[in-house]
Amino acid sequence: MKALINGIGWATAAGLGSGRIERRQPLIDGDLEIPTRKQLFDGVDRRFGRLDDFSRIGLAAATFCLRDAQAELWQEKRSLGIIAASRYGCLNTDLDYLETMLPDQGKLASPNLFAYTLPNCFLGEVTLRFGLTGNSVIINQDDPGKMTAVRFALQELCWSDQEGMLAGIVDLAPPPDLAKVDDIPGSLFLLLEKRARPGLVPYGKLEMHDGGLTFNDSAVLNLKSLVSDCLAIDH
Repeated sequence: MKALINGIGWATAAGLGSGRIERRQPLIDGDLEIPTRKQLFDGVDRRFGRLDDFSRIGLAAATFCLRDAQAELWQEKRSLGIIAASRYGCLNTDLDYLETMLPDQGKLASPNLFAYTLPNCFLGEVTLRFGLTGNSVIINQDDPGKMTAVRFALQELCWSDQEGMLAGIVDLAPPPDLAKVDDIPGSLFLLLEKRARPGLVPYGKLEMHDGGLTFNDSAVLNLKSLVSDCLAIDH
């Protein structure tokens, strides 16, 4: 199972960025700034204003990833899918929604927050904005190495006719009593594709053999090390 890494984008404590512009490691601990519409898109966008914070960081990372691969703009729908892994899902949004249910026996419950009480909601936002027709999945899993989505994406590309997969992670900072020492608030996506994009040099080749992963023939330890290796490539 193999694919080319054609794009990297993120919304983390390091800020908003993409691999061909930024060279510093984005998967760091720290305070996460929720992106605004002006940081992502030009013009008025009422739909963006309704998004919860979980959806905003996921959409932001996917946008910067596609932009990095020169794949943001489209006229015809593309056979690209998206797989995201999350430790906490949209827990913060769920808690915010429950807070609106408490007064007046739920009469003031927020319909806007309710619309985002499933962690896969932002996947639909990404597919609609960018014309993606592939499979979209979110995985709720405690994965210290943060490679689950990447592994699933490689399997999807091997077993289906999809041309590419956005694969990555998305998590807001959890409530303090649930936090773990290896939490990294934010979102990051890789664009894995079967072929190189015209005029664009890939970061390299990612392969999976017997459960082990290699990038450009070197072993991959975790997502953070993979991103570091990608950013070290001279474009």
